Order: sequence, then structure tokens, then C-alpha cells
Amino acid sequence: MPAVCDLPAGCQGWQTQWPWPRPLAGVAWRGVDFTAPSVCEADFATRGIALPPQLATAIAKRRGEFLAGRLCAREALYAATGCGVVPGIAADRAPCWPEGTLGSITHSDGFAAALAAPRGAWQGLGLDAETLLSPVRAERLAPQILTPEERAWRDSLDRDAQALFTTLAFSSKESLFKALYPLIGVRFYFQDAALVEWRPATGHITLQLRRSLCDGWAAGAMLEGQYTETASRLLSLVAIPSNSIR
Repeated sequence: MPAVCDLPAGCQGWQTQWPWPRPLAGVAWRGVDFTAPSVCEADFATRGIALPPQLATAIAKRRGEFLAGRLCAREALYAATGCGVVPGIAADRAPCWPEGTLGSITHSDGFAAALAAPRGAWQGLGLDAETLLSPVRAERLAPQILTPEERAWRDSLDRDAQALFTTLAFSSKESLFKALYPLIGVRFYFQDAALVEWRPATGHITLQLRRSLCDGWAAGAMLEGQYTETASRLLSLVAIPSNSIR
């Protein structure tokens, strides 16, 4: 297959340039904008991406998200490893990455993206895309997303910065879950981790576990990430190095 395949109907323009401030060794990224109602499943099937049976009766939006996300995952895998394989889907609906690889998939409001890498330097990758929350919606969702310490931090900011902070906390915790859950098989929730460092000038973030999840991942463990934003979207990334010691 070519390094970047032609796009099926309903998809507009590959995004291949690394969007975060710092590249990650061996990690490839692909993103694409898509219009779910225009996604033609037959066009995906001709490119080797079929809808799984469990999504056959899903709404068009969900089917479009799945297909666009798997397209990105295959292209990212090809860029990272030279082998373009479509990740399967597990019983919990998480992606099943080919042996010897890892990655992450996200989709949000007509956008899909994926990260992929060979196993080696990294033991966990988490990617999340979110539409920037409005101040009103951020205020409504804050009690679910933010720990008491995060809410105190947010309250020290001006109103627009509060909405960005809440969006970032939400997205970075989603990325954290995607990076860590495949390693430990333990579910955790928004109150179980906190954003403890945010450097807008460099896009650097640090998250801290607030609850012990399993041996090796105790309360207080720190995980690094980064983020970038556009006029309407925030992308966060959490990467766990293989040499991480807890």
C-alpha cells in the first residue's frame, strides 16, 4: 500500500504533520476530517476496512467515526512500522493492535486521528481530541471532571482560561486512560487523576494518580504529556516510556 492512501468518500484531506511541540521517537500520527453522513462504507471496504458486526446497527455517526478512525490507525501503523494493518476491536470496544505495536485512536465532531508505534521505547500511548468547551458548558461539567484541587486552580483563572483548563483536564485524563488501561486492565475515572502541571508556552502537562490502581501504579505516580490547540479543537497526548519506574 502507498505511504498515504487516497481518501474514501466523506473524508477531506490527510493531516500528517506532527501537531505537538515535541516529537516522540518512533511514533507516527495521522488525522483526517470527515463528514459522517457522507462516509461511504463500500469505499472503505475496497480499502480493506470493514465495519465489524457489532456496529452494523449503529447510527451513521458512530459508523463513520469507527471507519475514519481505523483508516487513520492503519496509515499511522504503516508510517511507523511499514505494515498497514487495521486494528481489530475487543469485547470492551478498545482497539486490538497488531502484536509488537501499540497506539491510540480518537474522534471528535467530524475529526479522527491515530497514533501508532512499534513496542520498544513506549509501553503506553494515549491520544484524545476534544472540541473546546464553552465557558457555560465547562462550568456545568467541571464538578464531574475536576478534583477539588483542580477546581481551586481553575477558579484562580479568568473565565476563558477556565474553559480551556477544564477542556484540557478532560482531554488529558482521557489520554491518560487510553495510555494506561491497556497496561493494567483497571478502569479509573476523572477523580482518580489530576492535572498538576500546565505549561501553555511549551504545551507540557503532568498528571498525577490520586488513587492506587495496581502494583506499580500507586497514588502519586506522575505521567507526562503534551497538548496543542487550534481555534476549535484541543489535542492531548500521554506517552508512557518503557523505562518508566514506579
